[in-house]
Amino acid sequence: MRYRTLGANGPSVSEIGFGAWGIGGNTNGALAYGATNDTISVQAVQRAIDVGVTFFDTADFYGFGHSEELLGAALAGVRNKVVVATKVGMLDAGGAQDFSAHHIRVSVEQSLRRLRTDYIDLYQLHSPPVCLLKENADILACMEALRREGKIRAVGVSARSPEEGMVAVRDLGIRCLQANFNLLDQRAIDNGLFALCQAVDVGVIVRTPLCFGFLTGQYSATEKFAVNDHRNRWNPAQREKWAGAYHLFSSALRAGTSHTPAQFALRFCLSFPAVSTVIPGMLTPEHVDENTQASMLGALAESECSSIRRIYRDNDFFAGR
Repeated sequence: MRYRTLGANGPSVSEIGFGAWGIGGNTNGALAYGATNDTISVQAVQRAIDVGVTFFDTADFYGFGHSEELLGAALAGVRNKVVVATKVGMLDAGGAQDFSAHHIRVSVEQSLRRLRTDYIDLYQLHSPPVCLLKENADILACMEALRREGKIRAVGVSARSPEEGMVAVRDLGIRCLQANFNLLDQRAIDNGLFALCQAVDVGVIVRTPLCFGFLTGQYSATEKFAVNDHRNRWNPAQREKWAGAYHLFSSALRAGTSHTPAQFALRFCLSFPAVSTVIPGMLTPEHVDENTQASMLGALAESECSSIRRIYRDNDFFAGR
């Protein structure tokens, strides 16, 4: 495993982090990636620790707290050796949110309890409208107060889009940002977000690097997902674009290259120095082994990235929900 710094003065974190949405499962009616097995989920976290993963990203929304509970149990013996990030503000799959100071303060105490810790390394606002953050200074003021009190060590924003991420960094002074980025969604390059974050030493956490699993090459356009799998919310046209996309990009690889589709997708994300860590969702120890090996395989060649950028510009990968 290789490591990078999470922003100017941030901690060292593993290039491949552990995205913990999936292990929250469908607890209390939550949408994720279908049914999970808690024993296997904990084994996945423990395997991640064994292979050098030090960054774990979750949210109180994932499994409505269940993801945090599993991480709290699995990380109890190594808490001082890992960086734990969680989020606040999302209430339900319908998009309801609450960023009031009262809700943030109640939620941070609940997250601390579930995570079995007395501090959170990175506490992130979960997809907040940036216009709300600009209009209501109390939100970020509350987050900063929690930092001064020692309940959290850093404040971050998980941006709704790379465009809103630009506003969060440029206008609101956010020092750690989580944003979508993958082979099929390169807006963070196109709109200058990566360049801005690198210039001002903002930590960047890349989410959806495997595009909800479609970049693993394991799903067809007609895949039947479980009823409680969030991917059912995307229309068939969108799923068809995602399912067939990997084959377009495989032509960019140099002859003789040996890696899995997932490793290729992760290596692309790691090819940009603005990126601090990439957080694929991992449900099993096998997922962990495959994904973390992308770090040691290293960044793609400049020529490969150029080809990927050209393919991306020549195609449209978004059809809407």
